[in-house]
Amino acid sequence: QERLVESGGGFVQAGGSLQLSCTVSRRAFSFYAMGWFRQAPGKGERNLVAAIDMSGGTTSYGESVKGRFTISRNTTFLNTAYLQMNAHHPEDTATHFCVATAKKFAWSIVGEEDAYDYWGQGTQVTVAP
Repeated sequence: QERLVESGGGFVQAGGSLQLSCTVSRRAFSFYAMGWFRQAPGKGERNLVAAIDMSGGTTSYGESVKGRFTISRNTTFLNTAYLQMNAHHPEDTATHFCVATAKKFAWSIVGEEDAYDYWGQGTQVTVAP
């Protein structure tokens, strides 16, 4: 069973930048879509941060991160994604979960958790005021 391997994250001052990376444990495996959801402290719901169509490059972003975060992908193996996070706000403090799926879906459901069948363990991002 393939698993997602996450890296990056940590502690950052407000206004600062961090980058998250996510890849799959088996190099030859490729995905239809990858992205990140995040869960704020004390909150039950997980919200889409960003997602990308690994072949076509179509992207989607959560409203609160538009213009600040950028998702990109490795176009050679279609199994690695990157999230460049700039201009952090304290409200960005959350556990960020890498997600992926090899099954094609209608892009209208990109923000739904059920669209993804691979989930990483989560990476903490903490933003200090």
